[in-house]
Amino acid sequence: MILPRAAICFLLGFLVSCSTETNRPISIGEAYVGPSTLKLHQDLSAKSAVSGTVKHGDKLEILEYRRRLARVRGPDGATGWTDMRQLLTPEQMASLRHMADSAAQYPSQGAATVYDALNMHTEPNRSSPSFWQIPENGKVDVIGHKLVPRFQPVEEPARPAPPKPAPAPRRKDRNKAATKIAPPPPPPAPKPPADWLALSVPKAETPKPASPEAPAAEPKPVAPVPMDDWSLVRTADNRTGWVLTRMLIMSIPDDVAQYAEGHRITSYFALRQTKEDDSVKNDWLWTTITKGQGPYEFDSFRVFVWSHRHRRYETAYIERNVAGHFPVEVDRTGSVPRFSLILESDDGHLFRKTYTFEGFRIRMVSKEPYVAPPQVEPPKPAASLPQPSASTTRSLYSRLKDRVRRLFRR
Repeated sequence: MILPRAAICFLLGFLVSCSTETNRPISIGEAYVGPSTLKLHQDLSAKSAVSGTVKHGDKLEILEYRRRLARVRGPDGATGWTDMRQLLTPEQMASLRHMADSAAQYPSQGAATVYDALNMHTEPNRSSPSFWQIPENGKVDVIGHKLVPRFQPVEEPARPAPPKPAPAPRRKDRNKAATKIAPPPPPPAPKPPADWLALSVPKAETPKPASPEAPAAEPKPVAPVPMDDWSLVRTADNRTGWVLTRMLIMSIPDDVAQYAEGHRITSYFALRQTKEDDSVKNDWLWTTITKGQGPYEFDSFRVFVWSHRHRRYETAYIERNVAGHFPVEVDRTGSVPRFSLILESDDGHLFRKTYTFEGFRIRMVSKEPYVAPPQVEPPKPAASLPQPSASTTRSLYSRLKDRVRRLFRR
């Protein structure tokens, strides 16, 4: 007996409704959690109930988009809505891991203290995700520096589309235009004067004297672009990220830091230890910068030694008005301490100068051109999260067919 088509459709619908398997939404892309912790909300509103919590680096499945929000599914299966600005693309996550692996080899330029809780960012940008928070009074190692514009460049607005041509007149309109009476002909042109040849000869123009009262127009001053100093820091558990430099205080002892004279200390190193009664005093090398906001890391470096006679720190060597770059390296394995700095010459070339610390004397022992080592470029961050494609959208018939197949396999 052949069942009618309506009965077959009813039977298929009944079988589908009897299926106990949950209709799992299809993933249209993947992303990673940017902040240290991220709450997923049941609805689009940020005040709605929390459906789950995910941590930094967790892989999420993207289910759908609503403007700047995305509905995601966490590793434990919990789904919810979150702001897309808190998510990292796979390319950004690979870039962050590459930065952490590379930074493990960078020499420390000194420890810094954080007096307030400070967020670490994935990029030197205020709007980039903050994936970790340094606690109050926490310490980090400074390993790099970067000067970037405070605001991202604004993209040029799209050019307006050219105006559409006027539509051709309809047939009735053309017939009406043809039946209209034409305007009368123009009057005849007047005759030229008798001396028109003499009038057509151009006269030599005499230049007008410049008016002393009218000053020359001054060019409008260009407003400077606000910049931000960012420092690349590394925590004790090898987390690496970017923080604002002005939020860091270098942890050099106060009896040395008092000689900074208002300059900002950018790096410091202990060169040698000496005993003073029951305490130990270090001889220090530091680098400072006067104002900051420059394309270099320091403009002065100085060596302090402990004076047993005066029981205070005194300057053994100082050099000002330089353009220095990280990294500053110190070697204390030999018979005498050595340190080297990368300095920029007047013509823009870089040189590495090496100094030795013998007794209380600083002597330069070598000067050679410096070539920055080639760096492997990390994957560039994607402009946005992946968008749904036509291949990820399945028809109702395909989904119904799969559910019936799964039902009969039981």
